Amino acid sequence: MEQTDKIFIAGHRGLVGSAIQRNLHKKGFNNIVTRGREQMDLCDQSAVFRFLQDERPDYVVVAAAKVGGI
Repeated sequence: MEQTDKIFIAGHRGLVGSAIQRNLHKKGFNNIVTRGREQMDLCDQSAVFRFLQDERPDYVVVAAAKVGGI
């Protein structure tokens, strides 16, 4: 993985996703793309495909989950 690669992190606001994002930033990866649930419903396959076609990320990290809280 190169530092210039575009990385999409699904679930960037959660415990795991936010840790991954922080770690990548710390290592110099700055081309990170995120979308909150207000912007894109990950359960909507058409919306996800459109997003992936538009953004063309080199890597996709899926850290999203449906949780009930701690």
